Amino acid sequence: MPRLPTAFSVTFQGTQRGRKRPMKKVYAVDLLNRTSSGMRVELYGWVKTRRRHNHVVFLDICDSTGTVQSVVDETNKELFELAKRINQETAVKVAGILTETGRPNPPKEIRVREIKIVGVATINVSPYPRSDIDILDPKLQKQLLDKRHFYLRNEKIAAILKFRHVLTRIVHQWFHENGFIEIHAPVLTPTPLYDDRSAMALKVHGQDVFLTQCVGFYLEQAVHAFEKIYNIGPSFRAEESRSKRHLMEYWHIKAELAFVDFEDMVATVERFIQDVSKQSIHEGRELAHIIGTEMCDDGLKIPFLRIGYDEAVEWLKAQGSDMEFGKSLGSNDESLLSSRFGNTPFWVVGIPRSIEPFPYVIDSADPRRTKTADLIASRGFGELLGIAEKIHVLSMLDERLTEKGKAGDTRYEWVRELRQYGCVPHGGFGMGLERFIRWLLQIPHVRDTIPFHRAFGRRIDP
Repeated sequence: MPRLPTAFSVTFQGTQRGRKRPMKKVYAVDLLNRTSSGMRVELYGWVKTRRRHNHVVFLDICDSTGTVQSVVDETNKELFELAKRINQETAVKVAGILTETGRPNPPKEIRVREIKIVGVATINVSPYPRSDIDILDPKLQKQLLDKRHFYLRNEKIAAILKFRHVLTRIVHQWFHENGFIEIHAPVLTPTPLYDDRSAMALKVHGQDVFLTQCVGFYLEQAVHAFEKIYNIGPSFRAEESRSKRHLMEYWHIKAELAFVDFEDMVATVERFIQDVSKQSIHEGRELAHIIGTEMCDDGLKIPFLRIGYDEAVEWLKAQGSDMEFGKSLGSNDESLLSSRFGNTPFWVVGIPRSIEPFPYVIDSADPRRTKTADLIASRGFGELLGIAEKIHVLSMLDERLTEKGKAGDTRYEWVRELRQYGCVPHGGFGMGLERFIRWLLQIPHVRDTIPFHRAFGRRIDP
């Protein structure tokens, strides 16, 4: 790849030695939609493409909002020679006169009078990050993940991450409008919810602690102060799973409510899914078009259908599955159930006590089951979230701690203490943000929903 002359590459580096450079205030979208032709303008951005046609060089300058064609002719020989040699992804400032083209695409262009180099691109990356590549093609995944720091610039990957931003804001907004308080729970915890082996362990000042798997213990303490609370933060799991919906590090939407039972939690979650889906579809449709997918509207019709866990097991066995009572539903089982229910999410109700954590209420009508449910996404996208009614009576909690082999474990003493200090019926739900994004955008794998993917079996790099 040809290199720019050294003189050009240092033209703008004086700003790093104490000289003040104004903050960028004008973006591509401003020039295309809000700036009159005939004005002198300047644009900071990156060279997306360079084309030469006879005595003219066309530079497509892009930023986070769009692309503006910039035209350099031979009137200024030095400028023309520079434009001929600028590499893709070189960061520049171009200045000139904004002009109507008389065509719909592009409608305006910059007649360039000045180019300054901000940062030179000397690395060749293939396929080119800003090209129209199929980011969901399995054959490209290794390259897209190994060089993720470059491919964040791809328009489709950027659209997914913009949708992630939009969805996160909508979720925060929903909780705010429905009277929830946001609680910032810790990432380091001495108290794992599940088996120690599924948690990521580390030592801090000689103490054995874990990266959080679930902030539920902290939320159920705080819910006794605020009654309706939520948290959106990172969670870490060490399970050896390579499925399309599992990550080792992901973002967890968790909520807890006081004075509720199982049915209250079902109703709350269904309204949450309906409201957030509706707003996300409204705001995200254009981004989905860029990605090349369609927004999923299956969450708009509530209430969702239900099936008991035991009924689901029997139905799956009749379809040839090796599913047995007391096992967790696998991805194939969930997909098979989805084919039964069609294009609607559905609840699997009454998960066995043998596979659910100890804080969840036992169903008095069937002591084998808990007052829990998993919401399975439509179209084969698998488990979306789980809800649980929590134990608030100490004797019941102690029974479950004994059952799970945790009786006498001092790490859970503060959890027991809550049941001795005015504990009330309460419940919660938890959902991986990435699973929600994947379902709403209808994309194959959660790895594409997060800026930097962390999953079992893959080196953490970059």
